[in-house]
Amino acid sequence: MELDDRIQQVLKATVVVRPPRQTLATFGTTNINYYLVTELTGVVNIVREGNVIAEKPRIVTAGYLINLEGFSDQARRFVQMMAEQSPHEPAVFYRYRNQPRQMDIVSGPVQQALDNVVSMVESKGDPLAAVIKGVEEFWDVSLIKFTYELTRKSLYSNVAEFQARGLLDIDKGGLPIEARQHIEELFARARHDPSQATELARELRRWGVFEEYQDRFFAIFSRR
Repeated sequence: MELDDRIQQVLKATVVVRPPRQTLATFGTTNINYYLVTELTGVVNIVREGNVIAEKPRIVTAGYLINLEGFSDQARRFVQMMAEQSPHEPAVFYRYRNQPRQMDIVSGPVQQALDNVVSMVESKGDPLAAVIKGVEEFWDVSLIKFTYELTRKSLYSNVAEFQARGLLDIDKGGLPIEARQHIEELFARARHDPSQATELARELRRWGVFEEYQDRFFAIFSRR
């Protein structure tokens, strides 16, 4: 079976059994506690616990998304598939990272495992906790689908605020106005602390504009 077809099957099989009671913060970091349950065999299940850290939302394009780091080949292909659907439009994107906490093996039917985890989460009353039924082989794709869909629920208010400030506009160089502003923020940090220049260089390369800014970039070190 082709990888794309398998990923589509995983996406269809992934179910958010207990979604968070709050959406992601509009202009701030959100810490989501997740419990991802997958069936290993008919009577053995894996429960992964961790945190998805959703950082301050950014305005990106398809090319930027493809250049993100830190995912498996399968997860990266999922990002590419999203990008192929709207290759030229700017989009609001929450960059996030996965921080696993622990992994437990539990016996019994998978539905029983899900019910037990949901009961535990409800007893804690955590508004940002989620319980997800995923697929073991591509569990990180299940996690990405969950995070992507949660992000979409926050888009309407985010887009309204970005539009009101003109941050969704694309400049003559093909970058969103918000991206230019973020690059300037990174330059300011790097001038104050040159150790921040690594992240600045990464951001310039993600946007494909390092050559445009290279004189300013190298000037950070020449002045010291």
